[in-house]
Amino acid sequence: MKRKIYSIIALLLSVSLLCACAADTSIEKRPQEKETADLKERREEEEESPAEKENREDAGKQEQEPAISFPVGEGQRPQMIDWGMMADVTVTPNVTPYEIAADLSNVENLEQFYFEDSVKEKLAENGFVVLGAADWEFYEIYETNRYGQIPNFVTVDSLMHTYHLYFAYLLKGIEKKQLSDALMQLSERMMTDSMEQYEQLKGSEWENAAIRNVAFFTVGASLLDDTVVPADYAADMVREELAKIEQGKGITRSAITGDEEDYSQYAPRGYYKGDSALEQYFKAMMWYGRIHFKQEEEEMDRSALLMTMALTEDAQAYALWESIYAVTSFFAGASDDLGVCEYAEAAREVYGENPTLDKLSAEKDSFAQFHELTATLPAPQINSIPIFDGEDNVIRGFRFMGQRFSIDASVMQKLLYSQVQENSTGGMRMLPDVLDIPAALGSETALQILQEAGETEYAGYMENMEMLRTQLAGENTGLWSASLYACWINTLRPLLQEKGEGYPVFMQGEAWAKKDLECFAGSFTELKHDTVLYSKQVMAEMGGGYDEEIDDRGYVEPEPLVYARFAVLADQTAQGLKRYGMLEAADEENLLRLSQMAVQLQSISEKELREEVLTDEEYEFIRAYGGNLEHFWYETIKDTADEGGAVPIPAAVVVDIATDPNGSVLEIATGNPSRIYVVVKVDGRVKVAAGSAYMFYQFPWPLEDRLTDNKWHQMLGIEPDEMGEYHYDLEILQPAWTESYRYKYE
Repeated sequence: MKRKIYSIIALLLSVSLLCACAADTSIEKRPQEKETADLKERREEEEESPAEKENREDAGKQEQEPAISFPVGEGQRPQMIDWGMMADVTVTPNVTPYEIAADLSNVENLEQFYFEDSVKEKLAENGFVVLGAADWEFYEIYETNRYGQIPNFVTVDSLMHTYHLYFAYLLKGIEKKQLSDALMQLSERMMTDSMEQYEQLKGSEWENAAIRNVAFFTVGASLLDDTVVPADYAADMVREELAKIEQGKGITRSAITGDEEDYSQYAPRGYYKGDSALEQYFKAMMWYGRIHFKQEEEEMDRSALLMTMALTEDAQAYALWESIYAVTSFFAGASDDLGVCEYAEAAREVYGENPTLDKLSAEKDSFAQFHELTATLPAPQINSIPIFDGEDNVIRGFRFMGQRFSIDASVMQKLLYSQVQENSTGGMRMLPDVLDIPAALGSETALQILQEAGETEYAGYMENMEMLRTQLAGENTGLWSASLYACWINTLRPLLQEKGEGYPVFMQGEAWAKKDLECFAGSFTELKHDTVLYSKQVMAEMGGGYDEEIDDRGYVEPEPLVYARFAVLADQTAQGLKRYGMLEAADEENLLRLSQMAVQLQSISEKELREEVLTDEEYEFIRAYGGNLEHFWYETIKDTADEGGAVPIPAAVVVDIATDPNGSVLEIATGNPSRIYVVVKVDGRVKVAAGSAYMFYQFPWPLEDRLTDNKWHQMLGIEPDEMGEYHYDLEILQPAWTESYRYKYE
């Protein structure tokens, strides 16, 4: 079966933003690539202006002290997010302190609300309170406020949720319309190329490696098209692997590699579940991203070399591979594993510029040299395969389309067994806590919560945490501008900074710091949900209206640096996809609209921190904020209504982010948005404003039953089960650290 090759390939090959082999990074270039890199640098210096040269030199100084190691790979990764576009936020908070009476008697619009006494107590004590699940979507809370003339409180939560909706919408469309077909064509070509290698190598010491590769690519092709017929000599392996993927019950031995593989990972989840084409794409990409050819085993290294030769000798196959890798790297980051680029360079060094199958057979001693050379290549940072106590925490090897490095997974890896040892009771830290990430990024509140929960008592935990905090303390542009994924996390980082004197009173206490952690965790959940297929997962070692005129002028959560970074995130999403030829005019306009919203929120929040009165137009922007959010919600769901007109409810999502090979995973999730009430001062008047906020959960769950959004919705009572009945799982609770500012109706 042959299919049309989309123009995506030609477009991608002409794009200099991200070429596949240069997309991965290493802090120090290996000797074999230095001359080429130096020549390229001199050529670029001759072409650049003095201002560009100064910017490059400044960036180079910052790059000399990386915050955390990049993934393995050739060349320096191009900076995909233009850090120079980042707005410089220099406002000094200068809000005059205001009193909140214990009985809220000085709050002007208190009569607009009915609060129980316990709610009033928290509102007076903290300056804000968060109440349960309010509506299906974030925008609905703001629209309800507008009709009820209740002042809006615009939250970072609502803006980040809106970006998540559009990020997932864009990625899903690209996968379905372009990448899925490209992956099928790539699988077919690699399967055919591997068969041709087998015919030439039959009877030699390379025969088994060739058969293994035929089986490997036949599985990938079969996951996309169940009519693919395997070659007789590979059929048994193919059938065994497909059966294990279909059953998806957990960890067992792979017929392809002979190593343990976690087949529960192949269960489609995230937005892939429920769409047959996307489910097929999910399984195939998971296969190509996870199956690991261990470098230390000669037979696996032979397969990796043959695979590399087949891909690099077939220009059309390489173009397809590059097109898929490049776009997915723009969204989710570069591979954490050795791959085609590293192995191709090693092959050229040993076998010459044009390695051929004839050379493999004729130069029998050369493979030993190649095998020694691949043993010197960098190991990955993140372990995602089952390993036993005493083995290296990460194992060097080859992956065809390796899953991607992420800052959060690298952090969590260093805080799990056996990077940290047992605690005083002999317990091992087999699953992380989401708060590990903000703690490593400098949040004292997150670290304090972890200490109180006993998470820091594992031997080596605090030493590793301090190392991570030191490494991540700087502004490393290469790290934070490596992909939209990295830029998303960087956008959230200002939430972790302590809000002291000069900020509104509701932001100065520990309760607000915890609320910011819930915002970070909620948005992080959406990020992991949207990139569940690509992001490498860590694994521990085994082991209505009023008649009267009401002042409904609202308030923006004053986080100007978050909004500034968000504007860059939206701009770079548009610019990157436009350069790939993958952005329709309507989507470009919507991303521009998102960016402009963020710029306006930045300007408003800066005025608030300087205690300046906003213009009528700015107050109207806050008042109409829900309508703006509704536009983006509608754009992302307009084509997904069922025959009865029902539309999906995307706010509540679930995703697994880490695996304990002994039988559990860590699930993180969001529920329907909560309503947050905040005592603010608007033009000298103290009032209550209302907005929407994340509702975050995390909990361990059986490995063989990784949760989908549909099942999570059933557990929350949002959707009916298979029998049409609604249930609510009362056992799933929010983290205890949210209780200081949340009120739950009994």
